[in-house]
Amino acid sequence: MAKSRTEFVCQNCGSKSPKWIGRCPSCSEWNTYVEEIIQREGKRTISATTGTDTFPKKITEVTARKESRIDVRIDEVNRILGGGLIPGSTVLIGGEPGVGKSTLALQLALLMKDLKVLYVSGEESMEQIKLRAERIGKLHDNCYLLTETFLENILNHVNHLEPNLVIVDSIQTLYTDIIDSSPGSVSQIRECSTHLLQYAKSNNTPVILIGHINKEGHIAGPKVLEHIVDTVLQFEGDHNHVYRLLRSAKNRYGSTSELGIFEMSGSGLTEIKNPSEILLSHFGEELSGVAIASTLDGVRPFLIEVQALVSSAVYGTPQRSSTGFDLRRLSMLLAVLEKRAGFSLASKDVFLNIAGGIKIYDPAIDLAVIVSILSSNADTAVDPSICFAAEIGLSGEVRPVNRIEQRIGEADKMGFKTIFISKYSKIKGFNPSKYSIGIKFAGKVEEVFKHLFG
Repeated sequence: MAKSRTEFVCQNCGSKSPKWIGRCPSCSEWNTYVEEIIQREGKRTISATTGTDTFPKKITEVTARKESRIDVRIDEVNRILGGGLIPGSTVLIGGEPGVGKSTLALQLALLMKDLKVLYVSGEESMEQIKLRAERIGKLHDNCYLLTETFLENILNHVNHLEPNLVIVDSIQTLYTDIIDSSPGSVSQIRECSTHLLQYAKSNNTPVILIGHINKEGHIAGPKVLEHIVDTVLQFEGDHNHVYRLLRSAKNRYGSTSELGIFEMSGSGLTEIKNPSEILLSHFGEELSGVAIASTLDGVRPFLIEVQALVSSAVYGTPQRSSTGFDLRRLSMLLAVLEKRAGFSLASKDVFLNIAGGIKIYDPAIDLAVIVSILSSNADTAVDPSICFAAEIGLSGEVRPVNRIEQRIGEADKMGFKTIFISKYSKIKGFNPSKYSIGIKFAGKVEEVFKHLFG
């Protein structure tokens, strides 16, 4: 006879409690506990059968076979995954609604024409998926569609079809009879993802899961969902801009330092091979308040345009606004200019924007930020053939940044004539003469200002 029990589960972190409580002791969120009925068919028995794989082995006796990766036909995704999909791996793609998760998954299914792909959708009908597929790519007979949310039915179809790749859109829409709760709950997500993981490992078939995110920007459901999968990809982007960023938050088979950049268009997502050319909208024009920074996201260098506007405060309290850059770091840089460099900006409104609608967390754009602010304040344009790559300290010193040779090489490739870096960046084996770009070394922010503005 089936046994059932009731427990309260936090919908944010998955913590359990025998009774309802207002605030979760694990994640400190309020009113997140929901009652769930857990139904089980009976006690699970432990198999007494043993095999060769169950015995402990010396690590020197284990034979590691080299896995052949599956080419997904999109270079940006291949690089982020570490060269392609590993057979038997599970990949979780998370992102905001409308950012392009389903479009990316459908493009993968349409491009892999030589493999049998099963696209499982719990959110759209087959007609809706086909209309979107006709818009973004060419149809082929190896792509199968299934609109189902019941996990047992999905697994039956998967075992009968035996596809080479399974895509589930989305994991929050699936449910199973084992758990007596609504789809999207912590227990349902945990149980469904565990069964899909077991299928992927036992059949050596890769599974791609699409996940929703909550209001904090984290993937909805229990944190164990991100722990059990092999790769977690975050899809980011501003709905007011066409650029999308694909980051790797976790990867058991590759680096987490890779970044993919796409452009959203009517025909789907288009890869951007050279983001520097796209993000530099006013390259070559002399405009005040604009400075170019050589930044790095993971291991991928590209040049970004930093725009600033400084004006007299109309109201009593000056405004500080930032788009794509940390507002607290902007306040710190303004304090450095006020205290260390002697510029009076306390009564001025300061607005900062990173062109392209992307967010930059690299401290190497600090020097470009303060140069763009002073350029707008003095209404004097900075030479567009100059770029910057340095961090600013609280004492006004120009600090070195990592991978400086990659930053210089990207600026050199884009045709810049001069780059300002820290004088402490002279690492072992660093040879400035191998670059055609002129390299200026600075130790204090005053040295950069004297060279630029006299």
